[in-house]
Amino acid sequence: MKFIYVFLAGGLGSLLRYAIGLVLPSCFFPWTTAGINIIGSFAIGVLAGVGSKIGWNDNLQIALTIGFCGGFTTFSTFSKEALSLVTTGRWGAFILYVIGSIILGIGAAAAGFMSSRG
Repeated sequence: MKFIYVFLAGGLGSLLRYAIGLVLPSCFFPWTTAGINIIGSFAIGVLAGVGSKIGWNDNLQIALTIGFCGGFTTFSTFSKEALSLVTTGRWGAFILYVIGSIILGIGAAAAGFMSSRG
């Protein structure tokens, strides 16, 4: 049954990511993917904090974290866009994108977790 929850929630996360990409297409810098990944990192931090605080249903936790957040965020697009910055010789943007995404993503997850623990 958990597979179905991950499948359905992951589909919803992917659809939301796609819709945001249509509304906010990336231009000279992959802001959309970076923003989605940072928001998703914050969300998974909040969900992990809430889940550990209230001890929610395992199916719900799996659906929201692995499914929805996993479908919403995207490491593969991050990698493709980082490679595109390299192949076009935009080394400064590449360094900013990679280091910024990692630091801000982990920071957002930590902030989400800490804010949910109240």
